[in-house]
Amino acid sequence: MTTTKRGRPRSFDREAALVRATLLFWQHGYEGTSISDLTAAMGISPPSLYAAFGDKRTLFTEVVDRYGSTFGAFMENALAQESDTRTGFARMLDEAAVSYTDPEHPAGCLVITAATNYSPQTADIEQDLRARRVANIRSFEERLKDAEARGSLPEGADTRALAVYFAAVVQGMSQQARDGATTAELRRVAEYAMAAWPEPAS
Repeated sequence: MTTTKRGRPRSFDREAALVRATLLFWQHGYEGTSISDLTAAMGISPPSLYAAFGDKRTLFTEVVDRYGSTFGAFMENALAQESDTRTGFARMLDEAAVSYTDPEHPAGCLVITAATNYSPQTADIEQDLRARRVANIRSFEERLKDAEARGSLPEGADTRALAVYFAAVVQGMSQQARDGATTAELRRVAEYAMAAWPEPAS
């Protein structure tokens, strides 16, 4: 039988606590989630939260970073793993339809919804999430330019407009999922969206 030295803080599963924080921010947004909400969900005291994660702002940044490499990784994976750019975008939208409606976690995308409402005191949160979304558009545009160079898009295609278009589709799918759209409905949206892909001249 092992014993714990008197006075040592009770250990906790940091990764599990981070997942609970992620789900809470995802569901209620940054402003809608309080420290007391977080400590209750994570099963730790406020001092333990501050010791393990820093303040609420620092915790949220870690949550968003982790989201990008876990729940939200499907987007980058789809574009990186498919050799054909059009196939990559089609896979990304299809997987967004599945992910955004998965009943195992809150609907939609955390990066899109977590700062819908914000105050002047938390404007930096909104600005950080906006910067992440803008970075996604730049990533889309780079891949679309590569597709043009490879002949998957017609020469002179407006890759910037296409990148913004696909970002708008992804963001709209997230909101529709929050409003109750089904996986099947969003998959149809994805199919219609891909119909806008400009075909190269034969």
